[in-house]
Amino acid sequence: MHKVIITVAPTGNVPTKALNPATPVTNDEIVQDLLLCQAAGASIAHLHVRDVNENPTSERTLFKDLCSKIDSQNINMIKQLSTGARGGQNTIDYRGQMLDLNIEMASLATGSSNFPTSVNGNSPELIEALATKMYHNNIKPEIEVFDSAMIANVNWLIKKGIIKSNLHFNLVMNVPGSLKGTPRNLMFLKESLPQGSTFSVSGIGKSQTDMLAMAIILGGHVRTGLEDLVEYRGSLMTNEGLVQNAANLIRSLGREVATTQEAKSILGL
Repeated sequence: MHKVIITVAPTGNVPTKALNPATPVTNDEIVQDLLLCQAAGASIAHLHVRDVNENPTSERTLFKDLCSKIDSQNINMIKQLSTGARGGQNTIDYRGQMLDLNIEMASLATGSSNFPTSVNGNSPELIEALATKMYHNNIKPEIEVFDSAMIANVNWLIKKGIIKSNLHFNLVMNVPGSLKGTPRNLMFLKESLPQGSTFSVSGIGKSQTDMLAMAIILGGHVRTGLEDLVEYRGSLMTNEGLVQNAANLIRSLGREVATTQEAKSILGL
């Protein structure tokens, strides 16, 4: 029976204090949430940072400060930094400036898609440059999939020799403007993955419970957190509560929650 990895995405680029007062927007707040989420069962921290005005950014100094604070609190979680398109300038240097830090994983979108009010722009040149920097810094990419073409595009990176085998994907379901979170769509993506890959699933908004349950049943892993779900059935969520819900779902389906060491083994870190 496979162990299930829980990834927590505590803040993302969209949630604000105005939307949900529990949203952590400073590095200190993120670290405090991670302590609670680790105790609840999360073993990967998918990390974004905010500037002094609470706007999303890719500033290396803020990522370095966050990683240092995580280490100082003895948080034993896999650090996975976001290189996403909504963190400020859409240039290679800006998007990848944090990839020389001592981290295990980073996100890598292998194509472009739509967000509700903007384009998730990832040019072939940018994708190759970010993947190359991850390769040279021994960082395992989590390939973020918003559309099926992003899976197909991975073959191009493999042929160039800048993505190692033992691939890991995150199937992001139900982003407005991108692929809807339906069982049919998730099955299609899962069946399109290269043989031997591992995968997790993000269910955005109201799709979360269904998508995470399907991920577990299909042999995958799960992601939750306020980046993905701020409110459910009229109740504001917390990162700790969302991780607890994911852990309960895993156990209810007869699986076990993976420890951080088990997650490293599963992912080949």
